[in-house]
Amino acid sequence: MAGGTREVLTLQLGHFAGFVGAHWWNQQDAALCAPTDAREPPGELCPDVLYRAGRTAHGQETYTPRLILMDLKGSLSSLKQEGGLYGDRQLDAAIAWQGKLTTHKEELYPQNPYLQDLLSAEGVLSSDGIWRVKPIPNGKGPPPLPAATAPKPLIPTESSIRVWSDFLRVHLHPRSICMIQKYNHDGEAGRLEAFGQGESVLKEPRYLEELEDRLHFYMEECDYLQGFQILCDLHNGFSGVGAKATELLRDEYSGRGIMTWGLLPGPYSLGEPQKNIYRLLNTAFGLVHMSAHSSLVCPLSLGGSLGLRPEPPVTFPHLHYNATLPFHCAAILATALDTVTVPYRLRSSPVSMVHLADMLNSSGKKVVTAAATIPFPLVPGQSLPDALVQPGGATAWTPLSACGDPSGTCFAQSVVLRGLDKACHTSSRLAPGTRLPSPLHACSTGEDVLAQYLQQQQPGVRSSAHLLLAPCKVVPPYPCLFSPSLGRHGLLLDGPPLGAAVESIPVLGALCSSSTSGRALGDLARELGKLDVRRWASFMDAGVEQGDVEEALQELGSLAQCYQGGDGLAD
Repeated sequence: MAGGTREVLTLQLGHFAGFVGAHWWNQQDAALCAPTDAREPPGELCPDVLYRAGRTAHGQETYTPRLILMDLKGSLSSLKQEGGLYGDRQLDAAIAWQGKLTTHKEELYPQNPYLQDLLSAEGVLSSDGIWRVKPIPNGKGPPPLPAATAPKPLIPTESSIRVWSDFLRVHLHPRSICMIQKYNHDGEAGRLEAFGQGESVLKEPRYLEELEDRLHFYMEECDYLQGFQILCDLHNGFSGVGAKATELLRDEYSGRGIMTWGLLPGPYSLGEPQKNIYRLLNTAFGLVHMSAHSSLVCPLSLGGSLGLRPEPPVTFPHLHYNATLPFHCAAILATALDTVTVPYRLRSSPVSMVHLADMLNSSGKKVVTAAATIPFPLVPGQSLPDALVQPGGATAWTPLSACGDPSGTCFAQSVVLRGLDKACHTSSRLAPGTRLPSPLHACSTGEDVLAQYLQQQQPGVRSSAHLLLAPCKVVPPYPCLFSPSLGRHGLLLDGPPLGAAVESIPVLGALCSSSTSGRALGDLARELGKLDVRRWASFMDAGVEQGDVEEALQELGSLAQCYQGGDGLAD
């Protein structure tokens, strides 16, 4: 591992977290495999922050995510729990019994055609039964195929995607997947629906020890683990799993950053009252408990509200997505996540998780919101100052935290803009003597342009800004969501559509500590206060008592009060 790397361990808890995580890792993998050129100089982001180098028992070098994921029985489809790089530990083990042996093998799910195509491109199963990965030129990630032999990429169809493993193109380490066998992913019975059920999972020695064993395995090989990023379902029982997991991390690894991303799928229907009540309760309990144990918590959703009143999903000027498909929603959220997490993944002058959280969570403001412009609207040849000052252009950030109207007092923000060619960072094309259209056009660097723009938009607000050349990769299996008005690199075409698939996009992403969070938390508390939880005995039977509800209500109110009055510089 490269010297000075500040590693991050990722935890994915829940099935929608699996969807977001699959897209996230696919985008990391695409960035690893992409040939670098003048547009994408190597080294801006350090992959060793998220990945670990290893070696199989057969001497094959591997580069796999530093990841622990938990999901339910039946959620893996054709993916093996031990992954595909290290062989089957159970079948490979020596059998001491010399008598008659009968093997019973469970019928496997058929593999998604997309993954069959991927595996044939990346390696072969040799005659000795060992999976041989094709040579990797740069030592990291699967090799890019020569242009002359590369087959046309097979894009998975929405109808072929049942679970997140149907489109995960990254090989996992055997210690990554932890299955909760006592609950089912499919069917009406045996579901992990309530916060109390999730908490009880990690109270059982079996699952607690399994999680601790995996944590210790990854921790022991880290030189300097800066912290944990947790992708956790908020709407179901995994909110309870996340609450216990963050509590464990805080107790066992104090001083490390814990960035928790509470994930909620798209809009919901009024025709499912129990599901909606459970969603409200799980979200409220999850935010209260995970904010108590985390450095920072950020809800992520394309929905319009955390409460019971359904709001229409958010829209993007140049994206066309189906809000009812987790495959689509998770792709957009993963793109935002890939952008706002840039500060603690930088190779040069990174901002640690702890420092990023400290900047945003002053005076107990631990719940922040996310927003993004996907893609950042730029016409070829246009400068960054031109794009920022145009009416209704880049300033229209789309809120991604289901906290309602984003207008409100901003206390602190972390903003990342990526994927813009350096030639368009400033207005160097202006002829001498030309009157400057705005103060932004006088800036000498792109970093100055972005910093001054943020100061103009939010005067006096504590801001951190990063400008990267590397774009977000959106190659298959990323869904085709983009307007035909976008070119191959995500720039707005000033002519007729070319028909070329979009492969990368510029993105603006932001994390913000603002009064919007306080208002959303207050609204959630009011809805919880109106609820007669005695009518939902099944939720209470899962291990939550009336006193727990009253305590959560009080904690939500206290969290909301942290955002009342004062600005980020005075706190």
